[in-house]
Amino acid sequence: MTRTRRGLVAAVTSLALTGAAAGAAVAGDDDVLRRGSCTGSTDWKMKAGPDDGRIEVEAEIDSDRVGQTWRWVLRHDGAVVARGKSRTKGPSGSFEVDRRTADHKGTDSFRFKAKHQGSGERCVGRVRR
Repeated sequence: MTRTRRGLVAAVTSLALTGAAAGAAVAGDDDVLRRGSCTGSTDWKMKAGPDDGRIEVEAEIDSDRVGQTWRWVLRHDGAVVARGKSRTKGPSGSFEVDRRTADHKGTDSFRFKAKHQGSGERCVGRVRR
């Protein structure tokens, strides 16, 4: 194998390993990920996974428009665990809510609802873990 080819193989292998490590950090094997569409052109994504004896829940609204105001509520097994108002930010026109909750016995159910204050568009995401 030529010296140039060995260098190319090493570089490609290094990039592949770096990409695999980055992907593993984003979503673990025990994470549950769900995606869907809202009542308009916006999309939602939810992820729930273990975090030191608790459950980390992430919900994202992606409207592709910067500066929109959304009101949202996060429920865990029917009980409100967080609520708020968020603004979509650049460059992607999205916002994310990240919370850690108790890990209840059995299957935990999460529901994230968001409403755009200008258009009334609604998003409802659900994930069970």
